[in-house]
Formats: sequence, C-alpha cells, structure tokens
Amino acid sequence: MPALSHRITTLNGDGSDGWDVFYRARAMVAAGHDVTELTIGEHDIRTDPSILNAMHQSALGGHTGYALVPGIAALRDEVATRVQARSGVPTLRENVLITPGGQAGLFAAHMAVCAPGDIAVYVDPYYATYPGVVRAAGAQPRVVATRSSQGFLPERVALEAACEGAASLLINTPNNPTGAVYPRATLQGIADVVRARDMWLISDEVYDTQVWDGAHLSPRALPAMAERTLVIGSMSKSHAMTGSRIGWIVGPEVAIESLIDLATNTTYGVPGYIQDAALFGLRAGAELEAEIAAPFQRRRAIAERMLGEQQVVRMIPAQGAMYVMLDVRATGLSGEGFANALLDTCAIAVMPGESFGASAAGHVRVAMTVDDARFETALRSLCDFAAGLAKAA
Repeated sequence: MPALSHRITTLNGDGSDGWDVFYRARAMVAAGHDVTELTIGEHDIRTDPSILNAMHQSALGGHTGYALVPGIAALRDEVATRVQARSGVPTLRENVLITPGGQAGLFAAHMAVCAPGDIAVYVDPYYATYPGVVRAAGAQPRVVATRSSQGFLPERVALEAACEGAASLLINTPNNPTGAVYPRATLQGIADVVRARDMWLISDEVYDTQVWDGAHLSPRALPAMAERTLVIGSMSKSHAMTGSRIGWIVGPEVAIESLIDLATNTTYGVPGYIQDAALFGLRAGAELEAEIAAPFQRRRAIAERMLGEQQVVRMIPAQGAMYVMLDVRATGLSGEGFANALLDTCAIAVMPGESFGASAAGHVRVAMTVDDARFETALRSLCDFAAGLAKAA
C-alpha cells in the first residue's frame, strides 16, 4: 500500500507512547485479574447526575444538530466570566473557543502558533501526549529539564537555554504528573523569558480547581502576557466529565478568530447537548467543583501520612492535581522496572516516571483514583514492596 505520512508515523518519536504499563494492566483486568489501577486521571466518582440530566434534556429538546463552531454563545460567555473572575484579566466571548476537550485545545494551540519546523518547548516531566501533539502540529519538540530535588519546577537558566530560537513554550500548572503548583516567582521567570524572546506561551490549566497548597495563578494575568498567552481549560477534571470531551482555549481575539477557522476545518465544533451540560455544570458553581476535588485532597493527606512513616520511597510535594509522584530510586530499579515489578507482584498498576520524560526517571506517578480504603491499602503494599527491594539491593 502507499506509505503513510512522516508526520503520522513519527508521532511517538522512539516508538512508544508511554502507556505500556497501563495497556498491560488493562489486559490483565480483561483476563479476569483483580488489579488496583492507579494509572490514569479518571475520577472514581462519575459525572454528577444533575449534569447528565441537563445533557439528556438538551438532547431530547433537539440540540443534536450542528452547533456553532466557536461554541454556543451562552457557554462562551460563561467560560469568559469564569476565567475573568479567577484571573482578574478582562475576558469576553471573543476570547473563547470551545473545543472537544483539553487535548484538542493543545493541538489547536500549537497549530496556531508554530509553523512547520518551529521549535516548541515544554517542561519535563510532561503529560505523556505533549511530544506527540508538538510533532502532529509539524513542530520540533524540545524540553526544559527539571530536577526532583527542586520539586520539578523549571529553573531560569534551563528555561533560557531551552527557549533559544523557539516559537512557543507549553507549561502545566497545577502539574500532571508532578503535582507542582508553580509559584508566582517561577511564573514571572517564565513570562520574562517568553517576552524577551517574543514567544507564545501555552498554559495548560485543566487542574486549576485541584489546588491543595498555595494558589493557582494563570500566567495570562501577569503584565503584558494576555497578548501572548493561550490558556487551555477543560471540564474533564473540574467536573468529572472526561468522556464528554469538552474544553476551551482562551486567548487574544485575533488568535481565537484564526483558531475558529481551524476548528471549522477539523472538529467542526462540539455537540450542542454536551455544551448545554457544560454550561449547567459551570453555573452550578464552586460548591460542585469542591465536591469533585475533595476526594483527591483527602487521599493526598493519606499519602503524606503513609509515606512519612517509611524511609525508602520519597514523595515529591504534591500541591495540586490528582496524582502523587514517588521517587523509588532507593530500590535500585528504574521507574519502569519498578512499575512492571509492582504490577506483576502486587497487581497494582502505576505509571513509570519515564513515561513523562527523562527528568522523572526513577520515579512513578500514582493516580489517587480509587476509594480511600483501597488507596491506603495499595500505598502500603507499594511501600512494603519497595522496602523489600531496597533491602535486597
């Protein structure tokens, strides 16, 4: 058959998409094994019934045809109001494009700001799809290396070196996989670098309702940054609507106009009944968002207590998001080796740090996505397993 394009065959770079342990765990579950899955950011409590009812009523009411490509006016207005209230930056409907989830927003944002061959920078560790998104947009990926000992925060010298000659920088705070919430000083340093190099900043803020320590600050709110920042938002994490695939991009009006043209020729918008459900969810207010976030804050406390009772596994401070990053280098294994051994020995599935970049080698990411009791049992087993490995090493 004819050859596939170089663009599509090189999406995963080295040939792996980073999800090998996850796929193996799912195969074990399909074969009837009882596996505790702490891999992906999927809430153990599903979408609130009131949101689903709003979706159902909208569909029954006939909102099943083509919806406006930029998003229905009421939802764009609601997102603009939410973003302005949280960031303090004046935001209008014209600054908002509704997308089929945050992932589609990431791809569209890179398509908008990167010409073919441009360098697109992101921070390592990174969400596993970031390199593929950059390559899909025709850009060249480049990472900002970080250090576990510094909480995986990007440091100024590393930022300046990585951003030399680049078109864009992608950041994620609160961060997946590390749980870091970037402080103002870090964000100001990022802003200084991108302004000095006349770059675009793409800010992935899908975990902005899951902050346990400190406060979330959107870099769009920093001086002279609104004109060069595209913010990615989503209903997936804040409202447990992962499968509904609805998110947004917020940015300068001229950029949103061009992104609407891209959406017209790619996704052609988001189903109207899903947009109506998202509108209902946003209008439910902060109380619903806090209810959805609460289990992860509880489990973060469980992890801090349990990891504090032993000396082998080191927990990276988790200030936000639904994960904890654990340093398992004392076991003598890589993150990938530890994750595979843990799955085989204890039937517990976690993500290797190497799935998220070289900076996270020797670590594993644990998703806090099972009920409290099962989470505590799994963490105890993980720590006991690690202790046995360390003793034998």
